[in-house]
Amino acid sequence: MSVPSSTYRLQLRAGMTFDRAAELCEYWQRLGVTHLYLSPISRAMPGSTHGYDAISFNEIEPELGGEAGFRRLVSVLKARGLGVVLDFVPNHMGASPLNPWWHDVLEWGSASTYAGHFDVDWSAEKLLVPSLDTPYGEAMSRGEIRLVYGTPEEPFSIAYMSLALPLTPPSYAAVLARAGGAEFCELARRFAFSTPGTAQELKAELRAMLTEDEAAAAVRTAVSELEADRQALHQLHEAQVFRLAHWRASRESLTYRRFFEISDLVGMRVEVPQVFDDVHRLTLRLIEEDLIDGLRIDHLDGLADPLGYLRRLRGAIGRDDFYLVVEKILGPGEELRAAWPVDGVTGYEFIRDLSLLFVDGDGAVPLTRAYREFVGHERSYADEVLATKRWTFTRNLAGELEHLTGLAHGLAASATATRDFGRDTIRRTIVELASALPVYRTYIDAAGASEEDLALLTGAARAARTAREVEDEGALDFILQVLKLDVGSPERQASALGFATRFQQTTGPLMAKAVEDTVFYRYNRLIAVNEVGGDPQALGALVSCFHEAMLRRAATSGRGLSATATHDTKRGEDGRARLYAISECPEAWARAVRRWSLLTAPLKHLHLMHERADAPVPEAEVEWLFYQALLGAWPEGLAGDDLVGLGQLAERMSAFMQKAAREAKLRTSWTQPNEAYERALDCYVRGVLDPRRSGDFLADFAEAAQPLMRAGALTSLSQLAIKLVAPGVPDIYQGTELADFSLVDPDNRCEVDFAARDAKLSCRDGPSRLDCTWSLGSLKLRLMAAGLALRKRAGRNFATAAYIPLEAAGPLAGHVVGFLRVNQGLAVVVVVPRVAAQLLEGQNVPLVSSQRWSGTTLLLPASLHGVTLRNVITGERLKGASHLEMGSALSAFPVAILAS
Repeated sequence: MSVPSSTYRLQLRAGMTFDRAAELCEYWQRLGVTHLYLSPISRAMPGSTHGYDAISFNEIEPELGGEAGFRRLVSVLKARGLGVVLDFVPNHMGASPLNPWWHDVLEWGSASTYAGHFDVDWSAEKLLVPSLDTPYGEAMSRGEIRLVYGTPEEPFSIAYMSLALPLTPPSYAAVLARAGGAEFCELARRFAFSTPGTAQELKAELRAMLTEDEAAAAVRTAVSELEADRQALHQLHEAQVFRLAHWRASRESLTYRRFFEISDLVGMRVEVPQVFDDVHRLTLRLIEEDLIDGLRIDHLDGLADPLGYLRRLRGAIGRDDFYLVVEKILGPGEELRAAWPVDGVTGYEFIRDLSLLFVDGDGAVPLTRAYREFVGHERSYADEVLATKRWTFTRNLAGELEHLTGLAHGLAASATATRDFGRDTIRRTIVELASALPVYRTYIDAAGASEEDLALLTGAARAARTAREVEDEGALDFILQVLKLDVGSPERQASALGFATRFQQTTGPLMAKAVEDTVFYRYNRLIAVNEVGGDPQALGALVSCFHEAMLRRAATSGRGLSATATHDTKRGEDGRARLYAISECPEAWARAVRRWSLLTAPLKHLHLMHERADAPVPEAEVEWLFYQALLGAWPEGLAGDDLVGLGQLAERMSAFMQKAAREAKLRTSWTQPNEAYERALDCYVRGVLDPRRSGDFLADFAEAAQPLMRAGALTSLSQLAIKLVAPGVPDIYQGTELADFSLVDPDNRCEVDFAARDAKLSCRDGPSRLDCTWSLGSLKLRLMAAGLALRKRAGRNFATAAYIPLEAAGPLAGHVVGFLRVNQGLAVVVVVPRVAAQLLEGQNVPLVSSQRWSGTTLLLPASLHGVTLRNVITGERLKGASHLEMGSALSAFPVAILAS
């Protein structure tokens, strides 16, 4: 199996082109990664900052350098022994006229060559285009909807602002008839009867006619006259296969499957063989030419048949050793499906496992108490999730719910035993079952429901019955039968599979939008665990639980990525590590929050004087969030009187708090911004971070934060050491070689200063022992380079090497994590501290003193007795014995990686 030793995630665009990346290949080679892991390279919407809105799967983005630029980059990478893993997005495309396939659909609707490529409900009267900022009637009466005479290749468009939608060719007749003259009238008649097979010839005739100035002038006049006649323009609009609508209409009337709530992204039907071939043609050619070494499949849960897709993809690639991972968020207790022909997932569950290890479980009860006392309620996380999923399904995903209700109601009405179930009963049942599902989706296909799926559905049905929101429990039994395909004849089973497929494609977006993008900003007890794939209910676990998780990982997805930061994580990996330390001192944190709340109280009331508001801003919940976010984002070395630095931090924090408030959807939202509230929140954030107004707060915050920052630094090094050696492929997100205190995107997608990292890498050795001049960035880079070099030396099979937990003994045994990896004669021992704040009390460096470790040891297996182990970070050599003294192993560096 060709598995990378390590990957480096690079976000293309925003100045990062293929040629710019090629210039950095020497740096990545010296850092020690083996594969560059690129964000999507398909041609995307103009100005795209991420590439997930492709408009052509078979063209590489020209602004990145096109195919020639990509080939140049790969050539440079291969010359340095580096490979390429590519992020690929088969689930959706940009729903734009700039997308040639979608353009054809806008022209011809269900008659389009590409009608079957997109997941469109062709039984609907029109293809909805929800792009208007105001209702259609207002936009039409104001003259904002226009008829545009464009180019000979695209002569007529209905336009709104920068959007230009092509007219269906039969409707050209309405324009050409106004141009007058026998020739135009004859062409208008022929266009009126045109089809996709005849329209190209007619368009060619029209182009030839429009080369004559007199004819072109006549058509321009006809266009102007028709546009001025609003009723005629409306009639022309009604003759199209699409219907322009207010953007809010997408919530309940959208006629195609979208990506989450983004109507500009339309779902693909890659389960159809021809569509699969068209979507993957270029990518498969690049793989065949050995230009790509691996794929990361984005949003696998959005596909109709994930297993079928993966089997088809693996077969099309034709190589079992090709590296293939999927973006799949595994819920607590959920495992990667054994039948999937993939190497693993992209690592969100690894972040969750680390959070459970580094959060102090003993702090859960007092932290929960302090949180509830400050915010003034006792809302449980589980209740918040259930309520928010119900709310999201019935409002934000109302169109998806209506479609599912129609499918299920049709099945119910066609059988005598279920024909009395009304639409509302079925609708409520679907909402309750989906809301109770504890994972993103099930994977029922034509073969039926697996044991895992049956267990998940049975548990969700049990929870739905307990909630008692569905009065007729027979409806629950019916929907379960439909999902199990237990509905009788093959024809009914086919209909049931259609419902099950769409239900499964919807529960993922429901979970993501309700939980990740809403509850994670409402329930702020400890925001470090409010992470993609995380479980905010769980605070801390025993070291033995972590070992069990790693053993499962080694057995099920040990070739997948081990991530600590991605382009979608809620906060930087080192900011998250700082926040874990709050769990060790919940009472002290609560006292500090109360002090800070008093010190900043005047800033919460400023807006009351000039805004129509009846309460201070921020409210207690948001304030509790703010102090945590500030601790996680505070730049290393920032002084409390640094006006410039604090001003830059204020910009970042203000943007984050606005996003957090909108995601929470309580006082403001993306779809209905509360400008007065947001101005007040911005005023508060900037005031708090202005030393001229909040000097006392800043001094107090800096003093209280220092021990948490030191503990966070030690935890950062511990989690990095584990990532570098644990089962899986260590994935380095761009820029995180140095300290990463970023906030959620776009803050975590900022341009990376590679020159600074290159300079530090060149002099990474530094002093042999830590002193008061330490910086987390320098320590991380030193550890990362040493660990990546070891991974490269260990070979690609190391990802699946044996994992052996090691037991600690002594007074601080609970603060030690140790494990052994063994592969082809190489033994690697990792030993790191955990629950760091208690270990560093009174110290100003993230290095636990040898005296503090006195009497604490790590027990080594007999196979290491007498073996010389070299610390790959410091170069020290230790003789293996029955036990390893923690004071000796960690005397010069906060963590240790020891190799035979």
